[in-house]
This record gives sequence, C-alpha cells and structure tokens, in this order.
Amino acid sequence: MHNVHLHGRADIRRILLIKWSALGDVIISTAILEDLHQAFPDAIIDLNILPPWDRLFRQDTRVNNLLDIDLRGKDKGWKGIWKWLQTVRKAKYDLVIDLQTNDRSRFLISALRLLSPVRPILMGNRRCFPYHLSPPWTSKPIEVAALDQFRQTLAAGGIQTSTPRPVLQIPEDNRKRAAQLLKDRGLIHNRFAAFIPGCQAAGHLKRWGTDNYVALARQLHEAGLEKILLVGGKDEIKDCEDIAAACGEWVVNLCAKTEIFDLVPIFEQARFIVGNDTGPTHLASCTERPIVVICGPTDPRRVKPAGDNVRAIQADLPCINCYQKECDHHSCMKAISPEMVFEMVKSELENNRGDSRKHQ
Repeated sequence: MHNVHLHGRADIRRILLIKWSALGDVIISTAILEDLHQAFPDAIIDLNILPPWDRLFRQDTRVNNLLDIDLRGKDKGWKGIWKWLQTVRKAKYDLVIDLQTNDRSRFLISALRLLSPVRPILMGNRRCFPYHLSPPWTSKPIEVAALDQFRQTLAAGGIQTSTPRPVLQIPEDNRKRAAQLLKDRGLIHNRFAAFIPGCQAAGHLKRWGTDNYVALARQLHEAGLEKILLVGGKDEIKDCEDIAAACGEWVVNLCAKTEIFDLVPIFEQARFIVGNDTGPTHLASCTERPIVVICGPTDPRRVKPAGDNVRAIQADLPCINCYQKECDHHSCMKAISPEMVFEMVKSELENNRGDSRKHQ
C-alpha cells in the first residue's frame, strides 16, 4: 500500500491499538492515543494492554474498551491466543495498530489476517509480515526514540501526529489526594525538586546510587532549594529511607506512599525532576516540568522520556548501553558525578526564586 492517507477517513469506525508493556513505553504510547483520538474523533478506539497497566486506562474517556487478556499470566498459552482471536474477530476492526510488534503480536495478527472475515488495515512499527503499513525499517532502530518510532508508524498511513508528550487522564480523586499530600508535607509549588532514585529490583544497574542522590540533594538545598521530595515503589523503599536519613527534615519521603495517578499532579508542582531510567520518570514526562534522566546501561536515544522538557545525561564510556543485568564495576553510573547533574539543573534554581515570590 502506497501514498495512503487514513487521517480522518469516515470509513475507519473501529480502531484497535496494541501496546502491552513496559510501563515507560505504555506511557509514551498515550501521546499516540491522543493523536488517534484527534484524527478520528468519531471512531471507537479500543486498547489492547496487559495487566497491571490496564489500570491506567480504566477511566480514560478516549478508550471505549480495554482488551486486557493476560497473555503472559492467567491467559498464557493457546487458551489466551484463542480468546484474543475470538475477541478481536468479533469486534470487526477497520484499523489495527500494533505498537508492540514482537513475535507474539505478529503471530496473533497473522492468525487474525488469515481467519477474520473482515480485513482490517494492519499497521506495525517495523516492515514485516503481516502488516500492510509500517515505517521503512525491518528492525526497530535503537537510535530512534520510542515516540518517534510510534509516530513513524502512524505516518506510514498518513495519520498526523502532533502531541508533544504523553497524555494521561488523571482522576479527580487523585488530584485531590495529591494536593493533600503536598499540603500535609509542606511542599509548595516550585519550592521543591522531585527525585526518583530507584527502579525495579531486576534493573538495579540503572540506579545512580543513594550516595549520589544524597550529595545532589545537599548541593541543591545549600543553593537555596527549600525541599527535596523522594518518590518510588516498594523496591525503592530502602534507598529512599537511606537518602532521607542522610539529609534531614527538608527531605520528604513519599516512597511507596502514593498511588500511580498521584504522581503526575505531584510532579506538576515540582521545580524540576531528577530520576533514573524507570517508569515513574516517564510519568513525570506527562508534565511540562524540566526533567533530567540519568542513564548508564540503557541507551538514552531509546529510553529517554518523551518531550522537549527532558534531558538525559550519560557517561562517555565504551561499555555504555550494555543492557546487562549484572556488572562488577558499574562504571557508567560512577562516572556521573552529583556536580555534573547539578550543573544541568542549577539554572532552574534562579527561575525558582522568581517563581516562588509569585506564589508567596
């Protein structure tokens, strides 16, 4: 199919968007969901996603139906495959967009293409069977950011993309809860920075280290920043406790004390955010706040959160981007000093003084 222009076509009434994991890519894909909603305002858009990230879209008005068939859990194997095929065949989609494009999703869509009485337009984010439309590459280029890969997928069908960053719909209850958390801890708009110092245990090499975060927190506090906020999940509790204990009362530890939807309105009030390559840093990119993401074993060209407000720092070493799970030297993170990160955010401290006076 060549010179296809699907944008706004009235005959595309039912769309299935597929993005299973991981959290960062799921969050990035919300920019594409927003673009589809704008391009096809009258179409029904369903989302095929795996638990636990289906909870991000339970109240999303852009999504008509969630296909949360757990192909890696309780629906694993042929039972789940058959359930998926039956569900998707029954829906009679006009357009299926596969942003996962791995062997499993290709197998499912190939079977759908062979078995379905309806022939939807199939889009994937690399050129291969069974897709009708895709970007020019046959393997996902590591040097192309995830959002740009997704945008190129839509561009292959002439669907315009203009959403600059992820868009999550935050329930009002979570906005109220976040506001109360900030008030109770004395966290005032633009007078604190948010740190995301951890990541899931399996990816521990992506952690910059508690000593570095302690040193950076002290530098920022001495430079006039009122407070530092720590956030994260259960895998980061010990790291956050150690950072808070090493600093003082001006560090507020909310690790494992927030719901996932609380984080976006909390980040909206921060002066800036510093974090590792982890899911909550991608949540922060739903805001316009300045973000610095610290990368070592993962390639910032691929993993950096979306948005022109996000910058990445990485050491210039031959072993970077190794994606290893274990390492006996961790040089990529040791080479990034607190002073280097401080230099990236210190201009925000001057902006902070002016903005803080406005809110006094």
